[in-house]
Amino acid sequence: MANRLTQIATRTGDDGSTGLGDNTRVSKDSLRVHAMGDVDELNSNIGVLLCEEMPLDVRELLVEVQHQLFNLGGELSIPGFELLKPEAVAQLDDALEKYNAALPRLAEFILPAGSRAASLAHVCRTVARRAERAVVALDNAETLKESPRQYLNRLSDLLFVLTRVLNRMDGGDDVYWKSERMARAAAQ
Repeated sequence: MANRLTQIATRTGDDGSTGLGDNTRVSKDSLRVHAMGDVDELNSNIGVLLCEEMPLDVRELLVEVQHQLFNLGGELSIPGFELLKPEAVAQLDDALEKYNAALPRLAEFILPAGSRAASLAHVCRTVARRAERAVVALDNAETLKESPRQYLNRLSDLLFVLTRVLNRMDGGDDVYWKSERMARAAAQ
């Protein structure tokens, strides 16, 4: 593979603009750049999550997610281009079905807590939701393909499910919210 980045500090962004993949320049506060940044932040947070112990199948899934998020970032950086395929969304749907089937049904809300790995997955989930909102905002201003929005929506759901999987790794459990209303109802 050829060297794609030969110079990192180009100083071309000193004026508050950045270059897109199609060689156009846009303001660093544009909706597109916000969406790209949120997707990049999500990918970086998944990289931190991957530093933790986890089942091999979850690790392999998250590594694939990182590749797909890189595709998504590339797609966002080139208006009108498609890198993230509908098959990537289908892969998340399959993973959601697989991992959720092995979990007990939720009877109460859970807190973003538990093991370190699960807590980091919760952070990834919240960043995925923010990235999804940024992509929706961009889609409202400029027409995008469906896959980016769908992928981020499914990914945030999957990350929630994976927090539950990770909390159960060594015999742990979710950390349940202590609802005052439900406590009163149980006491009666």
